[in-house]
Amino acid sequence: MGKVKFIDLFAGIGGFRIAFERTGYECVYSCELDSKCQEVYFNNFSDRPAGDITRIDINSIPDFDVLTAGFPCQPFSICGKRKGFQDTRGTLFFRICEIIAAKKPPVILLENVKHLMYQDKGRTLNVILYSLEDLGYKVNYSLLNSKNFGVPQNRERIIIVATKKKRFNFNKLKTINSRAKLRNFLSDSENFEYLDPDSYTLIDQPKQQQSGLIFVGYRNNKSIWKKGVRPNTHHLSRVHHQPNRIYSVEGIHPTIPSQETSGRFFIYLPKENAVRKLTIKECYRIMGFPENFKLHNNLGECYKQVGNSVCIPMVSEIAHQLKEQIFIGSQEEEKENDFIAEKKEKFIQLQIPGLRL
Repeated sequence: MGKVKFIDLFAGIGGFRIAFERTGYECVYSCELDSKCQEVYFNNFSDRPAGDITRIDINSIPDFDVLTAGFPCQPFSICGKRKGFQDTRGTLFFRICEIIAAKKPPVILLENVKHLMYQDKGRTLNVILYSLEDLGYKVNYSLLNSKNFGVPQNRERIIIVATKKKRFNFNKLKTINSRAKLRNFLSDSENFEYLDPDSYTLIDQPKQQQSGLIFVGYRNNKSIWKKGVRPNTHHLSRVHHQPNRIYSVEGIHPTIPSQETSGRFFIYLPKENAVRKLTIKECYRIMGFPENFKLHNNLGECYKQVGNSVCIPMVSEIAHQLKEQIFIGSQEEEKENDFIAEKKEKFIQLQIPGLRL
C-alpha cells in the first residue's frame, strides 16, 4: 500500500501534520491564515501554507485521500432547519464543504472544542453533520480526551469523521488506561519561575478529582473583587479563576487554553514543597510535540499557538485507525470479495447441466 495523502486545512503550527506523518501519511497541501503560525510551520516543515482559505483556487489543490481541519466555528445564521449544506453559507465551514464537493476525498477528519456539541442547543453540530451527509458521507463523532492517549492533560475535543464507504468506529481506538502523571513530563533543569510562599495558599488534604486533576491551592491575587462578598469566602473568587489555581504534578494538568498568552500555569511539586510556573517547553511536551520542534521567538505567541493546537498522540491514533479501518480494511474487503467471486465462478463451472441434488 502506498502512502495515503492528506491536506492540512486551518493548519496552525502543524499538529495534524506531525501526527499524520508520524503514522505514515503524506501531506500534499496546507492552508493557514495566521502569518505567525505560517512562520513556525515553515521552520518545521520547510513548507509555507497557503493563506486565506476563502481565496484559494480549489482546483489548485492536489488530489488527496484525507481532509483534516481544526476549523473555527462561527454560529450559522439559519441553524436547525435541516438544510444541511445550504445552512452553512457565510461560514468557513461552508468553504470546507466546497472543497469536499469538488475533490470528493474518501475521508474527512474535523476537530473542534467540546462546546460545539452544545452551541445553539446542539443545532450547530447538527447542521455540520447534515451537511456532510448531504455530500454523500457516513458520519460519526465522539468526544475524546487527551488524558486517555498517554499525555497528562485533561483536554476534551469533539472529533468528527466522515467516510465515503465504511463508517468509522471510534470504539477501536486504543486508549491508555494507566494515566500519565505530569511529573514525568517535566524538565530537569531550566530557568524555572518559582512563586514566593507568601503569594499562594495551599489547601488541607487535597483530593484527586475524577478527571485526574489534583487541585492543591490558589494564588493570593490582591486585585480581586471584595465588595459584597460574604465573610470568609474571599478566597473563592481566586479559586474559581483558572489562572489562579495550582495543581499537583502527581496528577494531570487542565486544558492549556489559547487565551492565556502569559502562560500562568502553576504547578505544585510535593518533593520540593514549592510552586513554580510550567515552562513553555513543558506545555508543548504535554501536547505531544517532539523535543526538536522549533517554537516562535515570541513567548506569548508560543502559548497562544500551543493552546490552539491538537494533542498529537490522540490524532496519531485516529490516523492509525483510519488507515486500518478505511484504507487497509477496504483493500482487504475488496480482495475477499474478489476471492469469493472467483470461488463462485469455479463452482458454477463444475456444475453438470440437468443434474439435481
